[in-house]
Amino acid sequence: MNNNQFLMRADEHIELANSQLSETTTQGEVSASLMYAAARFNAWMASTSFESAEAMKEEKEKIIEYFIKEYKIALAENIDNHIENYDFSQNDV
Repeated sequence: MNNNQFLMRADEHIELANSQLSETTTQGEVSASLMYAAARFNAWMASTSFESAEAMKEEKEKIIEYFIKEYKIALAENIDNHIENYDFSQNDV
């Protein structure tokens, strides 16, 4: 996998999410939509690997465990990055 292309695709999704923020649409709402879209896409992607619904049903828990594991790794990496590099003084809390 080309890491530059991987990061560019991720940045494009982040740019789209940022463009959806407004006075009436919160970060939480955009985040929920983004997570739901990722889940929908990943369910579709997983379904393309099976010959039948029954075969996919047999592997359902393994599929879920895989995506949870990968999300947890990515989230922990990005939280660590923000702990080290984010300017918390810009927050309005």
